[in-house]
Amino acid sequence: MEKYDGIIIGFGKGGKTLAGDLANAGKRIAIIEKSDNMYGGTCINIACIPSKSLVNSAAHTKIKEPLSFQEKAKLYQKAIEEKSNLTSRLRKKNFDKLNNHNNVTIYTGTATFRSPNQVSVELEHETVVLEGEYIFINTGAIPILPDIEGIENNDRVYTSSTLMDLEKLPERLAIIGAGYIGLEFASIYSDFGSQVTVFQDGMEFLSREDKDIAEDILQVLKEKGIDFKLGSKINAVRNQSKEAIISYFDIVAGENKEHPADAVLIATGRKPNIEGLNLAAAGVELTTRSAVKVDEYLRTSTPNIWAMGDVTGGLQFTYISLDDYRIVRSQLIDKDVKRSTKERVNIPYSIFINPPYSRVGLNEREAIEQEFEVKIAKLPVASIPKAQVLQQTKGILKAVIDAKTNLILGAMLFCAESHEMINVIKLAIDAGLPYTFLRDQIFTHPTMSESFNDLFTTIN
Repeated sequence: MEKYDGIIIGFGKGGKTLAGDLANAGKRIAIIEKSDNMYGGTCINIACIPSKSLVNSAAHTKIKEPLSFQEKAKLYQKAIEEKSNLTSRLRKKNFDKLNNHNNVTIYTGTATFRSPNQVSVELEHETVVLEGEYIFINTGAIPILPDIEGIENNDRVYTSSTLMDLEKLPERLAIIGAGYIGLEFASIYSDFGSQVTVFQDGMEFLSREDKDIAEDILQVLKEKGIDFKLGSKINAVRNQSKEAIISYFDIVAGENKEHPADAVLIATGRKPNIEGLNLAAAGVELTTRSAVKVDEYLRTSTPNIWAMGDVTGGLQFTYISLDDYRIVRSQLIDKDVKRSTKERVNIPYSIFINPPYSRVGLNEREAIEQEFEVKIAKLPVASIPKAQVLQQTKGILKAVIDAKTNLILGAMLFCAESHEMINVIKLAIDAGLPYTFLRDQIFTHPTMSESFNDLFTTIN
């Protein structure tokens, strides 16, 4: 039995960063990763980085129009190759960084708890048992596969992870799920030239967002040629000759219909990846949503075991996993400044559709529900000089202001470069600055950020 100061299950952002710090502090660390294709975690291999690589390539393909579908298919194949090369380089870099450290041992295999201090690892040719003083669960999340007849073991059905390995551009792509992941892929493949159809069982589009913002996003995506079938309950997916047939019930029409597609993407969310961990053997409790239950310091119900990242059931962002690492590090290394999740507020997020949509804080509906007296600022993107330069004039900027204090409660930016701009808004909110600070700020020109000068003069 090999003994370590710490055992980290999962090679994700939080785990790999913590492994390096603990190893540099002189601790002997084991890090376990189930697949040699996942060194570095979800973001690098099957999520943020590869999808953003395709977002970039798709945008360039769009610029080169008019092109035939065959020409676009060749550009798509090249984009997939570039994406694969990028993730391969990053994966190797992440592996080498820890593998070359004298205090780190990497095990590629399946981890299973035997007790609060022991983990067995099923390797390719043997099973080993590791013992650790501290154990950290960082196994991420996996796609949710809904109970739809015909999707299991169907070679025309993909998840967000597997679709990005498809080398042939589907002429017709059907997406089941109109959430943020589904919309991002709808935008990507529409820009590449696929005929994209998005199915959603509910009638309300982007229900988390203000209605005016959701309607603007829907309109822009429709103008890209994306077809939305809201109020569609999927009954089955079956293969027929050279295509897949989606059978669904149209709630509005009140009848069953069928839709053909060359590929089907299941984008109905992700769930914590706890499969095979045998958490009960370690005394680790789960939440009602089958996530690892943690306190504000990310400790589980077993004192020597922590959990970080998507497996805790919180926001599924790489930057949250990184902040989780900071919280755990503060308990084991820093100690003088103990951090917790309670300090984490105003978390921004971006949906990388084209143009991207980014948000932080409260939207108008939420602010009113919390009984704020609000003032609203709105600005059409077409009025921004830099948007004209970029020839990306679709979209809208919106901010919600506390009428009593002039503090910014939240912002929704549907425009080019919004993923960079939103961080400025977050800093202003965190610093407790009134909206007039951004209204009167001196920004470089021409930039998208200087639009805050105009946005915050539209307060009503």
